[in-house]
Amino acid sequence: MNNTESLAWFKSSYSGAEGGDCIEVASAWFKSSYSGGDGGQCIEVATGDDAVHVRDSKDVARPALRVSPQAWAGFVGLASAE
Repeated sequence: MNNTESLAWFKSSYSGAEGGDCIEVASAWFKSSYSGGDGGQCIEVATGDDAVHVRDSKDVARPALRVSPQAWAGFVGLASAE
């Protein structure tokens, strides 16, 4: 995998549909520390200031789930409480 494939690209919300002046920003994907080396049930996360993107590490072509940082923190807090 090259460095570009490990980044999540997001178009600015100020970009128009007509393809005018736009900017895209990238976030790096991080695999869960609970993921094993055998390719089991894994997720990857890319964090930003206003969103957390979550995807299946075995099927990165599928769209990622986008949640607020507060929702992600709540999920992680509940998941780690077990």
